[in-house]
Amino acid sequence: MQLQDQSLWRQQAYIGGEWCDAAGGAVIAVNNPADNSPLGSVPDMGEAETRRAIAAADAALPAWRRKTGKERGAILRRWHELILQNIDDLALIMTLENGKPLAEARGEVHYALSFVEWFAEEAKRIYGDVLPNTRSDQRLMAIRQPIGVCAAITAWNFPCALVTRKVSPALAAGCTVVLKPAELTPYSALALAELGRRAGIPDGVFNIVTGNPVAIGRELSGSSIVRKLTFTGSTATGRLLMEQCASNIKKLSLELGGNAPFIVFDDADIDQAVDGLMFSKFRNAGQTCVCANRVFVQENIAAEFSARLQRKVNALRVGNGLQDGVEQGPLINAAAIDKVQRLVADAIDKGAQVLTGGALHALGGLFYQPTVLSGITPAMTIAHEEIFGPVVALSTFTTEQQALDMANDSAAGLAAYFYAGNIDRVWRVMEQLEYGMVGVNTGMISNEVGPFGGIKESGVGREGSRYGMEEFMELKYVCMAGKL
Repeated sequence: MQLQDQSLWRQQAYIGGEWCDAAGGAVIAVNNPADNSPLGSVPDMGEAETRRAIAAADAALPAWRRKTGKERGAILRRWHELILQNIDDLALIMTLENGKPLAEARGEVHYALSFVEWFAEEAKRIYGDVLPNTRSDQRLMAIRQPIGVCAAITAWNFPCALVTRKVSPALAAGCTVVLKPAELTPYSALALAELGRRAGIPDGVFNIVTGNPVAIGRELSGSSIVRKLTFTGSTATGRLLMEQCASNIKKLSLELGGNAPFIVFDDADIDQAVDGLMFSKFRNAGQTCVCANRVFVQENIAAEFSARLQRKVNALRVGNGLQDGVEQGPLINAAAIDKVQRLVADAIDKGAQVLTGGALHALGGLFYQPTVLSGITPAMTIAHEEIFGPVVALSTFTTEQQALDMANDSAAGLAAYFYAGNIDRVWRVMEQLEYGMVGVNTGMISNEVGPFGGIKESGVGREGSRYGMEEFMELKYVCMAGKL
């Protein structure tokens, strides 16, 4: 472990300002997906430790929410500065636990930083309203206040960015947080907590529990002290958490699975579309909820598009993310490999053509070849199920309406992309796509100022942007009467 600051490598949970172990010393092993080598372990915690963390957050809440937005923002700003100073170590930790290339990991840390900076600034911009009064002896107001103790559960595919995208607005709003990071990638979150401690985040304001996701999730969702839960992960788990939170009517933000369409019309810039697809599809080896999942190309340009795409895909360098020049790392675990193999095999059995790839990589282990399949039909599972791997699934269409019908034929509604030149078409298609986020002539839509989130079965609520702050606030109406 060649970190410049070895103290960022934390293998304990963080509760009430103290690094701690699970009761009885139980641990979960964490391995490097590139070679399955052991990285270390983290505490295997459950209900009891989660209750301790909730109690710590509850105890810290009154003092934290009494601080002004400017005071909270100043602490977040110091956190931002410390993350920036330690970007190389954070990127290395992420590559080791997640497998993504080191350059891509650095990019994610910058992305994570953008949320800390944005919400550090937004902390002092929490506005209310003076409402028109209906009687001369009354004055009416609407004010926003922090919701209270918040629970955050993050996924393994963006170990830094998902933490800051949830924790930063909560802290800026005046809430305290109990975070449960993915058991596959806990070390990025723990390093961020250490930097938060150094930045002056008070004890108990930001807590991390690691371990059993079922037990921890059940305690967080069932607690009446926790007033808000924010989760990024599968639709199945999100549905379960929603059911569990119903018992106490907890406020929810759910960022769940996607099945993003990527449409290329015949008036698009083909090279631009290919480049956008490469970024969207192969970032993090295709393991992103917003990556292009179903690619629809207008039939009269399909041959040219697929030929240019194949050249780009064949040039991708696959390997250990720590090696120079590597553009695609391993998948996260054996289950991810099994899923990709199952989807590709089913598509081939039902008539899909393999234009390139289509098998395990020669490196073995969790590495899979960058793949392009054509001739995808609705009969194939890959046309309906989120791939979460480096596989492009190509279909063709004839008319604009056909493309829209195919794109909207999904229970998911997270992200969608399309490439077109005609401005009338741009407006028509953008308005008719049933997705929470739409990229027009770009495959890169995520940033700190845009509201990130989906519709339909892709979740509720938004993250990032000024709308993301509102997810951690309660709106209070005040009616003042008497001698005014």
